[in-house]
Amino acid sequence: MLDTNIKTQLKAYFEKIESPIILEATLDDSTHAAQMLELLNEVAEQSTKITVKTSGSSKNIPSFTVGKVDEVARIAFSGLPMGHEMTSFILAILQASGYPPKVEQDVIESIKSLEGKKHFQTFISLSCHNCPDVVQALNLMAALNPDIEHEMIDGALFQGLVDQYQIMAVPTVILNGEVFGQGRMSVEEIAAKLDTNTSARDAEKLSAKAAYDSLIIGGGPAGASAAIYSARKGIRTGVVAQRFGGQVADTVGIENFISVKETEGPKLVMALEQHVKEYEVDVMNLQTAKSLSKTGDEITITLENGAVLKSKTVILSTGARWREMNVPGEQEYRGKGVAYCPHCDGPLYKGKRVAVIGGGNSGVEAAIDLAGIVSHVTLVEFDTKLRADAVLQKKMHSMPNVTVITNALSKEVLGADGKVTTLRYEDRTNNQIHDIALEGIFVQIGLLPNTDWLKGVIDLSPRGEVIIDQKGETSMPGVFAAGDCTTVPYKQIIIAMGEGAKASLSAFDYLIRS
Repeated sequence: MLDTNIKTQLKAYFEKIESPIILEATLDDSTHAAQMLELLNEVAEQSTKITVKTSGSSKNIPSFTVGKVDEVARIAFSGLPMGHEMTSFILAILQASGYPPKVEQDVIESIKSLEGKKHFQTFISLSCHNCPDVVQALNLMAALNPDIEHEMIDGALFQGLVDQYQIMAVPTVILNGEVFGQGRMSVEEIAAKLDTNTSARDAEKLSAKAAYDSLIIGGGPAGASAAIYSARKGIRTGVVAQRFGGQVADTVGIENFISVKETEGPKLVMALEQHVKEYEVDVMNLQTAKSLSKTGDEITITLENGAVLKSKTVILSTGARWREMNVPGEQEYRGKGVAYCPHCDGPLYKGKRVAVIGGGNSGVEAAIDLAGIVSHVTLVEFDTKLRADAVLQKKMHSMPNVTVITNALSKEVLGADGKVTTLRYEDRTNNQIHDIALEGIFVQIGLLPNTDWLKGVIDLSPRGEVIIDQKGETSMPGVFAAGDCTTVPYKQIIIAMGEGAKASLSAFDYLIRS
């Protein structure tokens, strides 16, 4: 099951194991159980500190736990942790053994101080690139705090549990039987959500920081590039990021980043973060800017938690988010049939009928991907024709279980018993209303800039983009902008990086001249 290269790598990783580990499996005579036992044995063969037992008593079969020899295991995997989750499994062994995590000490202390029994379950799909971050975060928390347990559950394998909790999107985290959260979450985010005093402590610490020469709002490709260029000039640089990496972290395949033939969003984000940390950049993660103002030569950024930051220049690189349909029922059924990531959530709709909203490249690519999983895909496009590349359209039209409807205005999402059942649309040629019976709707209609908090302060285009000149300057002196939140055409990673560098150089030029 594991090739020679992987086994060699595991031997090296497992040299870091602090205490002996037991992998205890609960198995039956199924194929999945046989594969699980084979995997566990192959992993255990790579270290004398790992033992496999088959005496587990979990109600979820097949499954296994990871724990120290002398402790009750608090980390469990219900399903085969292959694909993206293989890393989660290997890290769980190290984490459970007591190997020191690469997490800030204040986060570790916050996790250790959490009180009360907490049983987490994370529903994942093996094709989900966001799921491992959540699984690894909760595994780490379980390793650090004896009151916390965590179980990864492969939704495709445990359909009964998926139905019980009405899971329609991954990752979905259940805490003590109730939904705790959905989507990508870091260990810092989860700890902050559980520790209600974190926000106030953060605000106090952030407000005490000295003024910056350049403060970057946003941690995507544009923000990372701006931070590196600013720090290399030797000026005091800070980054405020809601989530470092931005939307790139949700991107699966990247094949147009020049000099890198192929990569994945999470890998690129990790490389960006490591590069930024090579310099003296003050990264303030999990923070959201609320307002911007200027008094004299000083610019003030107020955060959602009440913290106030000062800087001589500011670079806005807040990126963009998924555009929504803005129809009745969309928010009500978000995560319960309305989804925005076909790669992550597609496996949950195996054998079901779904719709894709949008006829651009993203929409057609989603239809192609989903067609291999679901029973039928209906692609719904507002325009009179599709806008996707011809090669993509040709591929989609060759698939027998894809139907295309153009000139259609999505009107409403309908459902019953907490799940989507119908998409209602209007035929724009004759204004007639039609219903499509389905179980899932994947929205792929473009992006909206994250600039709502700047309205009335910085000049924005009719589409809400920050208006910039050729140097990245905005309507407010000392404030620059870069990336997908601006009027620059073509929203691409490589363009955002170039724009971030340009905005940083412009900000430095502003500093030395003023």
